Amino acid sequence: MKDEAIDEQEDRADAMFRALADRTRRDILRRVLTGEHSVSALAADYDMSFAAVQKHVAVLERAGLLTKRRHGREQLAHGEVEAVRSVASMLTELEGLWRGRIARIDELIALDPLDPIDPTPPPHPKEKP
Repeated sequence: MKDEAIDEQEDRADAMFRALADRTRRDILRRVLTGEHSVSALAADYDMSFAAVQKHVAVLERAGLLTKRRHGREQLAHGEVEAVRSVASMLTELEGLWRGRIARIDELIALDPLDPIDPTPPPHPKEKP
């Protein structure tokens, strides 16, 4: 049961990062995070067809980064701040991992080349030494 939840969470992260991999989608997301926009208004600012912009909006919607609502004949899109925060949280976690690795490299570089190197990695921060 827990593995299913982890898989679902990982699938959602994959969808978010795939959605954010495109420059146009990132721009659309920035715009809808500042306020609600109709898909027509979004499309007017891009040198592509309305259908192409609709597809970009759909990718962002499937990833949970924006939601749409109908208002008369228009579809209004607005950004999902909590979803963006979850992406930021994932990136912060990865940054911490890499900063730890870089710190270890710095430690190794600072060692006296004549001293033997201890091949045992330092304990993980969550583990007891």
